[in-house]
Amino acid sequence: MGVHRLRTLVIAGLVLVPALVLAAGVESGPSSAAGTPRTLPAHVFAPYFETWTTNRLIRVAGRSGARDFTLAFVQAPGRGSCTPTWNGDPAEPTAGGRYLPGLAALRREGGDVIPSFGGYSADHALTEIADSCPSVRRLARAYESVVRTYGATRLDMDVEDRSLAHAAGIDRRNRALLLVERWAHRSGRPLQISYTLPVEPAGLEADGLAVLRDAVHAGTRVDVVNIMTFDYYDGVTTDMGAAAIGAARGLHRQLHRLYPRRSSRRLWAMVGVTILPGIDDYPRKTEVTYLRDAARLRRFAERVGIGTLSMWAIERDNGACPGRIDSNTCSGIAQAPWAFTHLLQPFTSPAPR
Repeated sequence: MGVHRLRTLVIAGLVLVPALVLAAGVESGPSSAAGTPRTLPAHVFAPYFETWTTNRLIRVAGRSGARDFTLAFVQAPGRGSCTPTWNGDPAEPTAGGRYLPGLAALRREGGDVIPSFGGYSADHALTEIADSCPSVRRLARAYESVVRTYGATRLDMDVEDRSLAHAAGIDRRNRALLLVERWAHRSGRPLQISYTLPVEPAGLEADGLAVLRDAVHAGTRVDVVNIMTFDYYDGVTTDMGAAAIGAARGLHRQLHRLYPRRSSRRLWAMVGVTILPGIDDYPRKTEVTYLRDAARLRRFAERVGIGTLSMWAIERDNGACPGRIDSNTCSGIAQAPWAFTHLLQPFTSPAPR
């Protein structure tokens, strides 16, 4: 399996180049004024937003042009805990309402957020909340609390590294999500579930497929399978655009075997693809995603009807550090500020009425 070490560094701060700036309020402290949630568009670009930084959603939205963000990450503060926190910080429980004022401003601009659970660091430490929390019902209540606090209409489950082999966590996660889906249905809440998984250029490997097979067995509805198309570590992949498209095609074939009664069109709508702009952390610097790769992927996604495009992460979308490997604050390639976002944002279809 490719080594997906994308989320090991926690860096506060962000290299930003001035551009359009929208007014922003302070994004900390509890608030009930998160604005009106919306169902995400059928085709959406939702880049990851690094929540360990001090960056403000609405400010990044104003500068970049992005409107929908995947908030990374919700984690437990330690093993055995069922408390959802931002980045595992016990002083930052999600119930405290961080981001709510900024989220209200973002929603007024037509945007929204997708809270993402897990990430490499939590998955490696087994503080991903499904690995940590020993109770299916308490885990379900933790997911429900995030939905209620942020008015979320999609939750993302980022499962990689040791979490891929943690059978108890895989089973708890899917059984808890089934309870959450039933709760959302009874409550009249629209709710989608996304799984983000590592991938090879040919598709998911056995451990990623096992996560989805467990979901099928549990009866858990999975709406999006989002693949991380970088950090292959295979020594041969250099055309990252072709590899991303090949991985998406491979996933589509795998989804057909998992859901044989679904149409090809519906299966493509389940596919999500996340790129890493610029140089990933493969030491040979041969895995480099350029703007031409992103453009090729977008054309393919529009042609076949892929549902979600994303990137890790929006804070990297600038050319402030040519040649640097796997930076959290820049792409490592020569590019204009927000060039990847400007290219991929038009993929988002009009918001549902």
